[in-house]
Amino acid sequence: MENKKVLLGMSGGVDSSVSALLLKESGYDVIGTTLELFAGSSCCNINTYIDAKNVCSQIGIPHFTYDCKDLFKKCVIDDFIDCYSDCKTPNPCIECNKYMKFGFMWEKAKELGCNYIATGHYAKTEYSEEYGRWVLKKSSAGKKDQSYVLWNIPKNLIEHVVFPLSDFEDKEQIREIARKNNLKVANKPDSEDICFVPDGNYKRFLEENSDIKPKKGKIVNSKGEKLGEHTGLYNYTIGQRKGLGISYSCPLFVIGFNRENNEVIVGTEDELLKKEVLVGDVNLLLVDDIKDWTIVEVKTRYSSKSAKAKITQEGENIKVIFDEPQRAITPGQSAVFYVGDIVLGGGKILS
Repeated sequence: MENKKVLLGMSGGVDSSVSALLLKESGYDVIGTTLELFAGSSCCNINTYIDAKNVCSQIGIPHFTYDCKDLFKKCVIDDFIDCYSDCKTPNPCIECNKYMKFGFMWEKAKELGCNYIATGHYAKTEYSEEYGRWVLKKSSAGKKDQSYVLWNIPKNLIEHVVFPLSDFEDKEQIREIARKNNLKVANKPDSEDICFVPDGNYKRFLEENSDIKPKKGKIVNSKGEKLGEHTGLYNYTIGQRKGLGISYSCPLFVIGFNRENNEVIVGTEDELLKKEVLVGDVNLLLVDDIKDWTIVEVKTRYSSKSAKAKITQEGENIKVIFDEPQRAITPGQSAVFYVGDIVLGGGKILS
């Protein structure tokens, strides 16, 4: 008899709450859990725990909380700080998914005798006859699809992951299910900020929680000519145009950094375009390695459109050559490779 016991990550929001309902209706033996990640964050506060616990109580499933603050600091916050120290722009949600939701939570699931874990992400898992393995796919949610932030989950875990919201096309459908079932979180607003920077001011967070402090330096063009002054490298990101304080004959954008000389490098729109990218920290889900050039579509930011490219293995890294030059490729962000709707894998943009 199949073990249909599942541990569901619950944030107290409408997505994970409706996920609990759908899992129970589908015959799963559901346990809800909320991970304590960062005191006072948008997804980790007393209201989060109360909302999640109340939903579980209402639909008749158990709920546990786990204190993960130390692990979260080590794996997510410290990485966030390290990236900005190294002039990179991180995506902390991807680290959280890897180490917390699909790392720590899976370990707890096994301790509780669960064969599955589940979250309220908009993504899909299924067995592919073509590839002879379980695959991670885009959901039906279009722009709200979240497969991009899931590329670094362990490939052997995919068959144990359930995404109850995989076939819904928009958030209003989820809210309507919550209303029909009298869930109090039905109209709770989405949390879109970095959870541990709830006011959105990541610069102040860095200054208050790390050795990163304002340090003025030169803003230069690609020839090294000084055009202005910056207030600290961490205050800028690739593609930025506003807030540079430069008067010039044409629009200028941040195109890079010289960390050794404490310089922000700016350039024209053309200088912002790149056709080749190197990707590290690679995690391949669909294949075990890439021996030959492979045609894929690549997303380089969560909100960006995918672009056609070819990829190949270069040592432990992946080399990407786009069909058309791409704008504002940013070290620290993720490049995620797709074959149709299937996630082939992904990695961190190095250069």
